Amino acid sequence: MRIIAGTCKGTIIAAPKGSHTRPTADKVRGAIFNMLGDVSGLTVLDLFAGSGALGLEALSRGAAAAVLADSGVAAAAVIQKNIAKLRMENVRMTRRDYLQILKQAAKKGERYDLIFVDPPYKMHRVIEPQLSRWLPKVITAGGRVIVESDSREEVTLPFEPITDKVYGDTRVRIFMADDGGEKRKSSERRIDGARRKEEIDSGE
Repeated sequence: MRIIAGTCKGTIIAAPKGSHTRPTADKVRGAIFNMLGDVSGLTVLDLFAGSGALGLEALSRGAAAAVLADSGVAAAAVIQKNIAKLRMENVRMTRRDYLQILKQAAKKGERYDLIFVDPPYKMHRVIEPQLSRWLPKVITAGGRVIVESDSREEVTLPFEPITDKVYGDTRVRIFMADDGGEKRKSSERRIDGARRKEEIDSGE
């Protein structure tokens, strides 16, 4: 595994051994960040971090800060190793369950712009009710939730689905939290501006 782009581009990072952790393939990770676009200045939460690759990739590309969470002992050790290798300071690793992390963040009023959800396959059905309850409490307006699952697995969250792609046996969905219509208003302003320019150019 390696960091694909940004300040740490090309750096090899480790992945936990065993079948419990399923690291996101470089190809899929690259596709995810192509869909996300510029992540500069954003805050990141990775709930099932594994190797930490998604959060570390975001930091390499300019994200402001990241929390990498995983309840596994082996995963936690690997994440710490990768953080040290990349010499990143704006990142915090925590060995806690996803639900503990969400509840604690909600209690503290913490909010994140990007939340990665990549649990072991077939686990979504079990955790989806808790995700639906707690994710809205910790995501910023207009923030995005990136979900990886088995390609045949259905995932439903209380956000607007904006992307749904399949890469082999992996399905990637991106959901967006309500932004109060700001993006729609911005689009309308651009359209109105273009119309006014056309009227001026035509002499109306």
